[in-house]
Amino acid sequence: MSRRLYAALLVVVVAIGGGWALLHEELSRLVAVNTLFDPDRIVGNFSNMDALFHSVPMPAPVHVPSPLPRAPVRTAMPAGFATWVATRNVTSVVILHRGAVAFEEYYLGTRPDDLRVSWSLGKSFLATLFGLSVTNGEIASVDDPVTYYAPDLIGSAYDGATIRNVLDMASGVDFDEDYGDFWSDINKMGRVIALGGSLDDFTAAIDARRADPGSAFHYVSMDTHALAMVLRGATGRRIPELMNDRLFAPMRLEADPYFLTDGAGNAFVLGGLNLTTRDYARFGQLVLDGGRVGGRVGGTQVVPEAWIDEMLAASGPQGRGSGYGYQWWIPRDARPGEVFARGVYGQYIWIDRSADVVIAITAADTGYGGRGVHRTNLEMMRSVVEELR
Repeated sequence: MSRRLYAALLVVVVAIGGGWALLHEELSRLVAVNTLFDPDRIVGNFSNMDALFHSVPMPAPVHVPSPLPRAPVRTAMPAGFATWVATRNVTSVVILHRGAVAFEEYYLGTRPDDLRVSWSLGKSFLATLFGLSVTNGEIASVDDPVTYYAPDLIGSAYDGATIRNVLDMASGVDFDEDYGDFWSDINKMGRVIALGGSLDDFTAAIDARRADPGSAFHYVSMDTHALAMVLRGATGRRIPELMNDRLFAPMRLEADPYFLTDGAGNAFVLGGLNLTTRDYARFGQLVLDGGRVGGRVGGTQVVPEAWIDEMLAASGPQGRGSGYGYQWWIPRDARPGEVFARGVYGQYIWIDRSADVVIAITAADTGYGGRGVHRTNLEMMRSVVEELR
């Protein structure tokens, strides 16, 4: 056999082998998507998402976490709390009162150092980061069209929507969020991630509208990805780098987080952030304290307070059973200071600014969408706040 022929055959073999390796990796992620929520795997999966999908680490420049002191006496939980934890498959709870840990517990084999997946809690992180680009002028106005900063969305269903429309989940885009339907839009998006596709391409290909932009609330997870496209266009930086630099580094987290990504390396901003529960609580405290780390008095301003107030106000068409701000929920029957971030399968960051309480909850609750479940969860969090008043 000539050397030239041997070399050609070697290239073919290597190419075939590499192709099979790539196919095996994509099939493994597809299997992971299809078994992600299996009852015997869901708890472990939610603490090990980087083993299942593409991800990018977000190392801290300095490993000196911001203070999170422990209250001198652990707060007693309200009646029915233990039953609620077991029924809702809660995996962790961290409660801060006046900036100190009043209660902390881990369940179902989870640990304090677990990096738990955010699901849609991540939307609220992105909205908070967004305010920094608005404040420093990288984004001139939330009333600018999204296509000004994300031209790939020209000709899509997002063409004609303003940034404010998208922050309010009032883009008008038609999108099916039914996790129980294999062919729903949200599950098609999951398969794009599993197979190493591009979420930019997926978002730009959405061409159906259900309403005019700004006219009606409709919860569309891809709205958050459209916001990420705007941020990347305005700053020229990827979201994990931007969030780490501008939000997490000054917050001084306890553990290095990571973001799940698509095949192009862009962050899965609508649900792929992974933090410890204590760091979810730290973020809640930052928001409660008007964008400051270290308390309202004497703390360091990380996010402008004006943006925090604007972000937490019910600004657009009202949502299902709740008001809605910029990627944050406000209960329809909200008491003064109540606001929350929410993710599927029972993830919450509950903030009561009037009581100076933050409650961070992770869970693996396959019954999260059942009738009355969300209301029961809110009632339990309010009961916890009452114990602390």
